[in-house]
Amino acid sequence: MTIRIQTTFVLLLACGLASASDFPQADEVVIDKSDRVLHLVQKGKIFKSFKIALGIVPDGDKEKEGDFKTPEGRYLLDTRNPNSDYFLAIRVSYPDESDRREASEKGVDPGGSIMIHGQPNEPTRSETYYRTQDWTNGCIAVSNSDMIDIWLMTGDNTPIEIRP
Repeated sequence: MTIRIQTTFVLLLACGLASASDFPQADEVVIDKSDRVLHLVQKGKIFKSFKIALGIVPDGDKEKEGDFKTPEGRYLLDTRNPNSDYFLAIRVSYPDESDRREASEKGVDPGGSIMIHGQPNEPTRSETYYRTQDWTNGCIAVSNSDMIDIWLMTGDNTPIEIRP
């Protein structure tokens, strides 16, 4: 079912029946990890908010590959993947130069592939689990319907701030 919805969504975009210009555009995304919320911001004002799930070790900043933490700091939403293993995915530009330097000083790999994404296309747990738990390896997860909104209301290189 999810793959059918994802394919339909991509076809609507390709046919011009749904366009990002039909929706308000965020000039910034703000993640509040402690409140588990993603805000879309335009001209300094929040215009839409979404519940999120984080990495399974949500407290603290990401330091290395495999620590299951979601990074903190300022990044960009720099790449989109409509064919992700999850319902749509937008890449966060982690690690940046500072993250790589800190990891190098500790002799560790900083990790990467941090995304905002929807639910797994092939779930292994219940829907309730994905809605109520921090379950990612360090990404920011939202419902599939929220992911469509985020996809349409953000552009390439939208700044994102991930706060503790």
